[in-house]
Amino acid sequence: MGERVIIDFETTGLSAMQGDRATEVAAVVIDETGIVGRFQSLMNGGRRIPPFVQDLTGISNAMIRQAPRAEEVMRRLLDFIAGRPLVAHNAAFDHGFLGAELDRIGEACPTELLCSMKVARRVYPEAPNHRLETLIRHVRIEATGQYHRALADAEMTALLWLRMEHKLQSDFDLPEVPLELMQRIQTAPCKALDKCVTSFKRRAWPA
Repeated sequence: MGERVIIDFETTGLSAMQGDRATEVAAVVIDETGIVGRFQSLMNGGRRIPPFVQDLTGISNAMIRQAPRAEEVMRRLLDFIAGRPLVAHNAAFDHGFLGAELDRIGEACPTELLCSMKVARRVYPEAPNHRLETLIRHVRIEATGQYHRALADAEMTALLWLRMEHKLQSDFDLPEVPLELMQRIQTAPCKALDKCVTSFKRRAWPA
């Protein structure tokens, strides 16, 4: 299946389009054996963090003042990603900030991030909701750190993604779980997982 990179941003607010900035980024590399690489950095985008966001993340304005400039961190992040496929939980949020921060340094943003939340809605329809913290409890993965910090969230998303790949492989007797299948699952109707995977299996591995 090759290596995949799970990415997570902490930010000053909810909208890169409205000027919010990233305050921390982490990326975790996974392959079939588990987590094989990590990147994490606070980043100074020159925007103050509101008090409620400081309370949520534990990232303070004092911490950001001491952090490297966002432009430097994003260039290091690009080198770390090295063109590998990207995954995020609630990927639209992270994709928005990734694109905005890359645009500031004149770099193109990857066109797509796979979304672990969308895949989880189809793989775990019985979960109470599909927030990362809820899913980690639901599938009984041990939390690796503090939620709403980038590295812990990226690591837990990575473990969730691997758990979903293993479940799909076991439930449907698949030789592997290609990224193309995960792409199809995340856009399939929520109640059509069986049909989606079975159709892909017939095409990818004809009897």
